[in-house]
Formats: sequence, structure tokens, C-alpha cells
Amino acid sequence: MVTVLAVVVTILFFTSKVRHSTPRDPRTINSFFGKTVNGLDERHGTSGQIVMSGKGSSTNENLKDHDGDGSVDEDDKILAQEMGERLRAAEQQAKEQANAKAPLKPDSPSDVVDAEDEKEDDEDSEVEVALQQILERSPVVIFSKTYCPYSKKAKGILLEKYIIEPAPYIVELNEHPLGAKLQTLLAEKTGRKTVPNIMIHGKSVGGSDEIAGLDTRKTLIDKFKSVGGKKISMKERFTGNAKDKAS
Repeated sequence: MVTVLAVVVTILFFTSKVRHSTPRDPRTINSFFGKTVNGLDERHGTSGQIVMSGKGSSTNENLKDHDGDGSVDEDDKILAQEMGERLRAAEQQAKEQANAKAPLKPDSPSDVVDAEDEKEDDEDSEVEVALQQILERSPVVIFSKTYCPYSKKAKGILLEKYIIEPAPYIVELNEHPLGAKLQTLLAEKTGRKTVPNIMIHGKSVGGSDEIAGLDTRKTLIDKFKSVGGKKISMKERFTGNAKDKAS
């Protein structure tokens, strides 16, 4: 009995030693896994790597294992998306900072010319509007300057020797904010570059010399009525000589 037991132990010892000393065939160990991979490759027509884990699998070689869990899964897709958004935000911020630090681009000559033209157009329009508003104040408008002796002479004749209704509207160009531009515009429209410039319904009837000449010839009232029509009432004031004649 003891002899039989010793023989069995000896056989088991040598068998175990031989099994441990014999190298394992990896093809035998991985035969099932290899067949599975080959089967999937043949079915889907792809040679992509299949990564198996407890969270899922992926065949997308463009994705990376961002969370370091040994597999490419939904968590890695989310992390990749978040990283992309952060990169885009950082790029946009860098562009904005660069634009803020960059010097302003100078305007091209054409832009400058266009801006100047627009400014001139706006100013011209402003003067046109101002002139139109002045002419609407009264049928008779006297463009004058406070220090001009010729203006003083014309105003003396029209305002002291005659009664005009509605009363003439007087514009002292040296006191008007657009005086110089108004005078330039009047020169373009009437041909008169100097003051005084007496206008009836927007039409110039002359300066001090013309007014004085009409007054001397006793035709000033006729001139005003012919230009102003029924909208103007004009008559000569009574003078000492006129009173003597009337009496």
C-alpha cells in the first residue's frame, strides 16, 4: 500500500514539473479572442482595433482615451468635445486680444474723400435749409451786416421812408452762425456777392445803389409791388414836405 502511494506521488510530481516547464502556446490561449476579432473584421470589413472594457467599445481610431480608463467610450467623446470647445474659446479670446492691441487701420484715401464729400453735402444741406427758413419769415428779406455803411443806407431808405407790410425781415450775416456760408449761397443764387442784398419772394432786387436809384426816381413802390404782388403793402411815410403839400 505504501509502495503504491509512493508511486502515485512520484508520477504526479513529474507530471506537474513537465507541465510547468512546457511553454504555453499563445495561439491556444487566445484562440477564442482571435477568432472573435477575425470574425468581426470579416463581417464589418474593417481592420480597426477593438478595445474591450467594462464601459464599452469603440472602433474609431480618431478618438483617444482621454480619461485614461483603458478604453475609448462615451466619456472620452464628451471630454474630446469639451476640449475642442475650450480650444475654440481660447482661440477666439486670443484673436480679440490681438485686435484690441493692434493699431487702428488708417482710412484709405478714397474713404477720406468720401467722408469729406458727405460732410460737405451735409453742410450744404444745412445752409440751404437755413436760407429757406429765412425766406419764409417775410416776403421782403434784407441781408445786411451791422458795420456795413451800404447796408445802413439801404435799411434807412426802406425802413424810415416807407411802410412795408409785412415788415421786412433783417438778417445780419456777421452775427448769424452760418453768415459766411449764407452769403456764399446767396452769391450763387442771385449773383450778388456783397451786402446789402434785398430779396422779395426769394428774388434779389439789388443792393443799396439800386434801392437808392429807385427811390430817387419814385419807382421803388412800383418795383416792390411788381415783384411782391398782392402779398406786399407798401407806401411812403408822410414827411414834412408831404404834409405841406397835403395841406
